Amino acid sequence: MFLSTALLLLRLSRKSQQNPNFRISISKPITFRSLQTLTTKLKHLNNVENESNTSSRGGGVSNDDYFAAIHHISNIVRRDFFLERTLQRMQINVTSELVFRVLRSCNKSGIESFRFFNWARNQSKYEPTTLEYEELIKTLGRTRNWDTMWKVAEQMKKQEFCLTPETFSMIIESYGRHGLTDRAVEVFNRMKDFNCEQTTQVYNSLLFALCEVKNFQGAYALIRRLIRKGGVPDKKTYSILVNGWCSSGKLKEAQQFLEEMSRKGFNPPVRGRDLLIDGLLNAGYLESAKGLVRKMTKEGYLPDISTFNSLLEAICNSGEIEFSIELLRDVCKLGLTPDITTYKTMIPAASKLGKLDEAFRLLHCSIEDGHKPFPSLYAPIIKALFRNGQFDDAFSFFNDMKVQGHPPNRPVYTMLIKMCARGGRFFEAANYLIEMTELNLAPRTQNFDMVTDGLKNCGEHDLAKRIEELEISLCGA
Repeated sequence: MFLSTALLLLRLSRKSQQNPNFRISISKPITFRSLQTLTTKLKHLNNVENESNTSSRGGGVSNDDYFAAIHHISNIVRRDFFLERTLQRMQINVTSELVFRVLRSCNKSGIESFRFFNWARNQSKYEPTTLEYEELIKTLGRTRNWDTMWKVAEQMKKQEFCLTPETFSMIIESYGRHGLTDRAVEVFNRMKDFNCEQTTQVYNSLLFALCEVKNFQGAYALIRRLIRKGGVPDKKTYSILVNGWCSSGKLKEAQQFLEEMSRKGFNPPVRGRDLLIDGLLNAGYLESAKGLVRKMTKEGYLPDISTFNSLLEAICNSGEIEFSIELLRDVCKLGLTPDITTYKTMIPAASKLGKLDEAFRLLHCSIEDGHKPFPSLYAPIIKALFRNGQFDDAFSFFNDMKVQGHPPNRPVYTMLIKMCARGGRFFEAANYLIEMTELNLAPRTQNFDMVTDGLKNCGEHDLAKRIEELEISLCGA
């Protein structure tokens, strides 16, 4: 009787935490105390002289307290209509680190971030730095508040702060994503007014903007200008243009561009065919990419491993898992060495299809290659064994992986408990639940309910009582 009452009280308390409208009479004082605590900790934190030390912020304030305070302020900036008044009442000692972190946390709230920055500038002992200005400019550009963004940029210029090429790249790309190519070109040309160098990264951003509106003639002219100015195209330069042509179905033009650049002595950092495969995949032309890889393998050529992994992932996502298994075998015969990304793609795919022999083969290959199995590698195999009704094999394999692989995490144990319960193996589910708590992994409430109900139905009342006591002890009821 005592256990049932304790569990009922425990679940009622959880309900009150999850639902703010539940037991309204106590929710407001708790919120007030939480706000007061966070504010006090933040005041104490901002008095610490060494702000850059993230491992120990002084005064007994932990990292969890610090970031909880940042999160609280960020919520005020995003949601409070009278955010300046609320922040002023908190009496925060504003620092550069605080402003930067809040701006970065509110990177989807342009005008609200601008209001927060203006409020911070009016606080004593705070002088904005380039970091905060650039973070605000990025946020305003990302949220399409371009007029406000340029006002902030002009403020930077008056204070003799310099905008970096990375910030200009972001601004140009934000215009390009919304089809405002003329504005992107204008920003590119205005860089000299801010004494900012037009780097390859900036050229790539404008190239992206031109390709977004299918202006390939202008894009190719921009690359010629980059070369004429002494710049060197990088992998992204080639990828942007090839992806643009492939998305328009112009594979021939993409090939001609790569051949012409090669004749001029500007070979891409990766092979041209790999760029074409990536371009076709990004454009959604999976069959064309598969055909190009088939042609390469017949001619004895191998794709780059990162390109091949992208192809495998796309094929598996389309449901053609058997084809991806055969393709992997073919390229391995030609000498391609899979990496850990290959195994992370193929082992779950083979397990999901029920190809356990292939999944085990790939897992053993990964171990022979020196990769210690991650939970994401062996968990799909365990789940497939459960689905086949091979419970004893699953238990044995899991014990082997605890020795040979990385330690199992919370999702693995949750899956084990759920699959055991579905198969009526409640005794084993209870053992995994206890083992999970011994590793300081907190089970979900549903896990406890599932196991205790199952044990009671099986007549294991003593073990069910022990599981209930364990749940109460973990939650401090």
